[in-house]
Amino acid sequence: MQFTDEMMKLAERVEEKIKDRVREIESIAEQNQWKVIQAFQRHQVSDFHFAGSTGYGYNDRGREVLDEVYADVFGAEAALVRPHFVSGTHTIATALFAVLRPGDELLYITGTPYDTLHKVIGQEGDGSGSLRDWGIHYGEVELTNEGRVDWAEVERRISPRTKVIGIQRSRGYAWRTSFRVDEIADMVTRVKRLLPDAIVFVDNCYGEFTERLEPTEAGADLIAGSLIKNPGGGIAETGGYIAGKRRLVEAAAARLAAPGIGGEVGAMLGMTRAMYQGLFLAPSIVGQAVRGSVFAAAMFEELGFRSSPHWSAPRTDLIQAIRFDSAEHLIAFVQGIQKASAVDAHVVPVPWDMPGYEHPVIMAAGTFIQGGSLELSADAPIREPYTAYMQGGLTYAHAKLGAMTALSAMVERGLLKLS
Repeated sequence: MQFTDEMMKLAERVEEKIKDRVREIESIAEQNQWKVIQAFQRHQVSDFHFAGSTGYGYNDRGREVLDEVYADVFGAEAALVRPHFVSGTHTIATALFAVLRPGDELLYITGTPYDTLHKVIGQEGDGSGSLRDWGIHYGEVELTNEGRVDWAEVERRISPRTKVIGIQRSRGYAWRTSFRVDEIADMVTRVKRLLPDAIVFVDNCYGEFTERLEPTEAGADLIAGSLIKNPGGGIAETGGYIAGKRRLVEAAAARLAAPGIGGEVGAMLGMTRAMYQGLFLAPSIVGQAVRGSVFAAAMFEELGFRSSPHWSAPRTDLIQAIRFDSAEHLIAFVQGIQKASAVDAHVVPVPWDMPGYEHPVIMAAGTFIQGGSLELSADAPIREPYTAYMQGGLTYAHAKLGAMTALSAMVERGLLKLS
């Protein structure tokens, strides 16, 4: 695709505008890169740690050291990193089922969680094995109109049965600001003041390495995420991680495998090297993706569209939300992202009823790893207000070109004019 002179000039203006933000993003990436390297060095990672294991996977030293390296990087007592986690939702569900028991309550204080968790939470007696089906109570506190935690309502809603306080770091499909780590630190402090024994759980998906600290370094008891998002570095083919207090991580290991087995077994299916190398690459690639999100926000703001976060705002996750005027704009944008892909660029995504989602969803996912959202991708529920959620880009150039191709698709369909 050839971009018009007007588009090229627009891109040049945008890159000049964002140059100071880019320097800050590069500084964060460099600090996180050194943090990861030092963790590898402290645990004396060697090539023999990359060897595979079979069957039960007894005495798999590579698996054991990988857990230790993750715990070190995330400032946690322990970590569980496995290819056996099939998604971020699976890691979150494993963590929650591990620490909640019948009669306990899970209370989310950051509003309604991401769509795929709704089935995990479930409804009373739904027979699906959801939290509700096991007699675990659920509550949520809506955010204020300013997108902040409603502490008066949190204090009112907490009860003796409240066991876990849930925090979703990223926006999900919501037009709100994602929560920075310093804000999560404040949440932890205030929750512990209200309920000292509460377990503070953070859904860390999309957030890893976007800031200088992680939630476990700021006091969170337990976090979870997916390796086909940030920490897999675009290399890990599947998997997830749970990190936090040792007793809680051990409970999660027992839930993933079985009581008495926990994290002591589990063949790594030939994926150990990719999981180490992905973690090594993650800080740099996350920095590339964040830079691409800033570019997209600034470009579409120049064209009169609203974005969240604003291009100049601090970043705490990969997701860039852009709000459009119609479903046609939204669909053209997502299809344009697909058209810029190296994989499946010829495929035209259309809205469909995706499992786990409550509205038809359109997804651009021309990725080397299926569903790998550290790679350039975009998705959107087809509902008002029409908002696309763009994330990823293994290189800044790809994220930039993806945003420009999406713009071209809108122009070609007569949905937008450049002057």
